[in-house]
Amino acid sequence: MQKNKTDVFKIKNRSGYAAICQDHLTEGKTRQEALDRMAKALKRTLKKKER
Repeated sequence: MQKNKTDVFKIKNRSGYAAICQDHLTEGKTRQEALDRMAKALKRTLKKKER
């Protein structure tokens, strides 16, 4: 699996955080939740490419 740079930032005018990586954008109430959702999104994309 390749290393990816994930940027996590506070969403302005909203409660929560967002993570962006490889054309994926995820949101979560905490930084960790946003990262966990990003990991799931990247895993889903990797599975789709393997088909």
